[in-house]
Amino acid sequence: MRNKKVVIVGSGLGGISSAISLATQGYDVEVFEKNDKIGGKLNVLERDGFKFDLGPSIFTMPHIFNELFENAGKNMEDYFTLVAVKPHWRNFFEDGKIIDLIPVDIKNKFRATNVSERDNRDLEEFLTYSKKLYDLVDEGYFAKGLDTFKDNIKEYGFIKLLKDLDGLSTMDSQVRKYIDNEYLIDIINFFIKYVGSSPYNAPALLNLLPYIQYQFGLWYVEGGMYNLAEGLLKLMEELEVKINLNSEVVEILKENEKVSAIRLKNGKVIKADIIVSNMEVIPAYENLLKEDREFLKKYDKFEPTCSGLVIHLGLKKEYKNLAHHNFFFSKDPKEHFATVFNKKKLPSDPTIYLVAPTRTDKSQAPEGYDNIKILPHIPYIQDDIKLSDYMELKERIYDKLESMGLDDLRENILFEEILTPFDIKKMYNSNKGSIYGVVSDVKKNLGLKASKRSEKYDNLYFVGGSVNPGGGMPMVTLSGLNLKDLILETKKN
Repeated sequence: MRNKKVVIVGSGLGGISSAISLATQGYDVEVFEKNDKIGGKLNVLERDGFKFDLGPSIFTMPHIFNELFENAGKNMEDYFTLVAVKPHWRNFFEDGKIIDLIPVDIKNKFRATNVSERDNRDLEEFLTYSKKLYDLVDEGYFAKGLDTFKDNIKEYGFIKLLKDLDGLSTMDSQVRKYIDNEYLIDIINFFIKYVGSSPYNAPALLNLLPYIQYQFGLWYVEGGMYNLAEGLLKLMEELEVKINLNSEVVEILKENEKVSAIRLKNGKVIKADIIVSNMEVIPAYENLLKEDREFLKKYDKFEPTCSGLVIHLGLKKEYKNLAHHNFFFSKDPKEHFATVFNKKKLPSDPTIYLVAPTRTDKSQAPEGYDNIKILPHIPYIQDDIKLSDYMELKERIYDKLESMGLDDLRENILFEEILTPFDIKKMYNSNKGSIYGVVSDVKKNLGLKASKRSEKYDNLYFVGGSVNPGGGMPMVTLSGLNLKDLILETKKN
């Protein structure tokens, strides 16, 4: 009996994880990628001796990636090298306050600099709470690939969901039960950056994110984050996964209750027993499956996450006050989040994430020079926000950074490369330029994402940030691992 043919649309980390996981189970896997390299948003730009990671900059939960290699009988260390990043984050505030988050040798403990001992004890108490959330989520939602509210009720029970997992509380409301220091509240709230949502809207269970970072560490891939994609590419080739680059899928063909094939932009049709879409759920249903509005209404609760204005700068000097990962906070973070996520407007005073990878890896810029990536979260594509508005925001960002410690930034720019939400949508077919998939919102979706298995087509599946468990490198990789279990369980039945 022949092995079943699996076609995967897109080679982001969800698609890659699916390809590796299914290939290890004997499936005949073929991947189709519209761009000239694999990785999706895990992408790279090289210019004039500078190297920029266009997408993810933080590597956490290495055990999830390690599972891909172990399942294939391989050692992850043979494919890429991880380097620990310290401090984890440096945090800059408008009044001149600077706070580092640093890991310490004692397991499951972290400290903040420039705060009181009482504040650090508060952080330790919060981390105990964060660990409790993680343990509950890891043993059910993560491990079993739970997809629906009904699945979670069955796993945890209604009372446990509400009480132990703080099902109807927000991140910010629970953070404030443990921490009094407003600087630290803002820092802990901004762990929400991993999933591109607002701590004032997102469910409290996402307070597991700080524990994840300090339990499993914060890492950098030696030579640049894209070396992770290169290592995964090598593994796929060893597993005989067929990879087609510059091969855009424009249609998924249907027969009754099943999908039967894909059609490429050049007209070629490839048949499949199973199709896995790494394209987000809503764009896939709209553009590849041509579903009507009546069908798509049920997905309205799965609103896109924020997008970003991604600025890459080659610099003539190195700013010694920067760590590898830096945050420049808005004077009023609550208003910033409300502007981006509720009003869907560009912020006048954004919180800015800034990456300076040469603090860990000097190979990312020529000797004596530096590179930085600047990323403020902004709304996904809106009809009333034009390209010129993004350029005005860029100038406000430069003003803010220059006023908060990056003296004469503009004068030291050799070149800049900018990605707007329009570019992000075009490059990755993301829903309205979203970076992280589906927003986590208590009122809209209880923090849940779409299901990995199509409710309409028996042999159609989805992976990536728009399905459970959500956005971020570890989670989209986990979606591929969970998908393998789902397909194998379906096969049994």
